[in-house]
Amino acid sequence: MRVSPPRLLALLAGLLICAVAIWRLEDARAGLTITPLAVGSTPATVYRRTDGGKAPAVIIAHGFAGSRQLMEAYALTLARAGYVAVSFDFEGHGRNPTPMRGDVTRIDGTTQYLKREIGRVTDAALALPSVDGRVALLGHSMASDIIVRRALEDPRVAATVAVSIFSEAVTQTEPRNLLMIDGAWEPRLRADALQNARLADPAAREGETIGDPARGDGRRTVVAPDVEHVGVLYSPTALAEARSWLDAVFHRESAGPVAATGGWIALLLAGVVLLSWPLAALLPGGERPFPTLRRKTFLLATLIPAAVTPLALARVDTHFLPVLVADYLAVHLLLYGALALGILALSGVRIGRVAWLGALALAVYGVVVFGGAMDRYVASFMPTLARLPIIAAIAVGAVPYMLSDSLVTDNGRASWLRVLVARGAFLASLAAAVALDFQRLFFLILIIPLIVLFFVVFGLMGGFVGRRTMSPGAVGIGLGVILAWTLGVAFPMFSAG
Repeated sequence: MRVSPPRLLALLAGLLICAVAIWRLEDARAGLTITPLAVGSTPATVYRRTDGGKAPAVIIAHGFAGSRQLMEAYALTLARAGYVAVSFDFEGHGRNPTPMRGDVTRIDGTTQYLKREIGRVTDAALALPSVDGRVALLGHSMASDIIVRRALEDPRVAATVAVSIFSEAVTQTEPRNLLMIDGAWEPRLRADALQNARLADPAAREGETIGDPARGDGRRTVVAPDVEHVGVLYSPTALAEARSWLDAVFHRESAGPVAATGGWIALLLAGVVLLSWPLAALLPGGERPFPTLRRKTFLLATLIPAAVTPLALARVDTHFLPVLVADYLAVHLLLYGALALGILALSGVRIGRVAWLGALALAVYGVVVFGGAMDRYVASFMPTLARLPIIAAIAVGAVPYMLSDSLVTDNGRASWLRVLVARGAFLASLAAAVALDFQRLFFLILIIPLIVLFFVVFGLMGGFVGRRTMSPGAVGIGLGVILAWTLGVAFPMFSAG
């Protein structure tokens, strides 16, 4: 099959981009020994310098719906500085097979289980022959509160680094040597961090150190410029501040660049998306199955499901999966997609022939190629066996929804305005569902950015396949599988027991 010059250029550029990005990302691991560590059922990873002697351990904890990979920039930075960095997956997250337990709304519920888990990881880290008996805790978002509360109870913890902190447990003097790092685009969390600093000194300001970390009573707030809740995990400022703070606590000196891998990760993922365009041209071509939707049909199929779905499900019990709010989302997707497909069918719009090779290629590329890059460098994307039934259950809803989305967006051929209206309506329906039952569906708010990212990244890939195969069925099935997979590995597994 002849490939056009622009596609050939894109193929070469994509391969070059991916190769350079992978080289730089792997280079960040050079000189380090990275080994697995099992702490009971908790999977952990130990990062240490190959030529290093005994050193303090730093326990690194991720936030809600995160995993060890998401915190790797801190692990690499601290390991390269000579520390023994131990990162792990919380219960219910990543590859941890044990579900989260307890009441997530109560301090004496889930928080206690996660706090004990950090204690077990701390014990295991201190037992490593490369650790000198000293330890610090570092945690992001949800974990910031967990590590603060753990540090209050564990006298072995010499320092606490809380990234994107929100915790009501901070006191005037505890925890010892508290560094609080927030992104510049996290105004509410910045305010909370400054309030915690002012418990120790009412005149405290951002960027100012109170007390002396070498003495044990240090406290400091730091603002990482130009980043938000996720970007702060890759900010050179945040990484350097964490390293400097621990150096001050443990009387050490570190030099050299930090492992600011965020830019290379973004470049790698962009390269994978770019490659999908010329690769889609290798699929068999198809004929356009129907004309562009009339405006009335488009609006009916977009707005009616968005309005009806959250209202219809407001009082429906959807607790049937051992995953936080994923069961509701699966039903929401199913009803939304069924309503949209029904309206389109009444208007004479059909899915038509399914290009199964295109559906398979899209699903495999999204899950294996893009997902493999994600799993290696960003966040856990390869599920444990316990998650496979969850992915299948979500797919029952995700496939109909993505079939309807592929029809209303005309297989990726619709105008950007129509795409924004269609997907914005779906996001608005999720927001309405949260507003109607905030206590039950609060965690959906945290997943909405993931869905936006899905639309941007995988929506582009689906558009490439759709414009080549002219098969809404191929795009809908392929993207439905990817969406189910993405949500199935991201939502924390949960058991009320």
